[in-house]
Amino acid sequence: MFTIGDFARLGRVSVRMLRHYDRIGLLRPASVDPRTGYRHYRADQLHRLHRLLALKELGLTLTQVGAILDDAVDAAELRGMLRLRRAQLRQQVAADTARLAAVEARLRMIETEGRMTTENVVLKALAPVRVAELTALARSYATPDIGPVIQPLYPELFRRLESAHIPPTGPTLAWYEPVEGDDDTVRVHAGVTVDADPTRAGEVAIVDLPAVSTAATIVHHGAMDEVETTMRVLAGWIEEHGWRATGHARELYLDYCPDEPEKGVTELQLPVVRA
Repeated sequence: MFTIGDFARLGRVSVRMLRHYDRIGLLRPASVDPRTGYRHYRADQLHRLHRLLALKELGLTLTQVGAILDDAVDAAELRGMLRLRRAQLRQQVAADTARLAAVEARLRMIETEGRMTTENVVLKALAPVRVAELTALARSYATPDIGPVIQPLYPELFRRLESAHIPPTGPTLAWYEPVEGDDDTVRVHAGVTVDADPTRAGEVAIVDLPAVSTAATIVHHGAMDEVETTMRVLAGWIEEHGWRATGHARELYLDYCPDEPEKGVTELQLPVVRA
């Protein structure tokens, strides 16, 4: 038999917690000295304590824990419940990590406001370009919706180009188009410049992007989840100089750094006409 202090150390819980479990009937001591009131526990009671703690980790109330323990949940059921909870917690951590990254990106954007001016905007024509592409749908044009959709397309695109023996001849790029009948959904195009016959493309589509007579362009330095500040500067220039945007901006990745996105260099190319 073990004193409550020794049992607490063996079970890695506090004495206060054991006393609470005794009071609510979740884990009674094996015996209580009638003269001193000292509680004593048996080694086999660690089995119930460990299950109790495991069920608490699932987010159950102590009342629910007691009901399950009294129904004598077996080890296989408990393992299954814990594995499910582990998966849920991992998803929650991933979601929280993504939200934290978004908050940090917003903070960096606020801190850099004013450092880039409309003097960085260049008006130019875009020549037609042949690209190999893969496409997918994003829920909206918002950065948190675009990023997870477009990022996996590039490694898959290069894998397919290698299988088709088609070498890239220029930088990667992205462009976007609305989905007819849906105000939010966006078709995402991930492409790379190639010099290849469209009839011999294999598993990729090869398309010719048309020339753009006039585009307002600006170079963005850093990760694309911080592009809003640069886009705001571009929008300010367009408004100030009497132009009107006619679609989504193309993104020409002058220095594509998937492993270190903060080092990326991207030219934003927004087609415009006179307002």
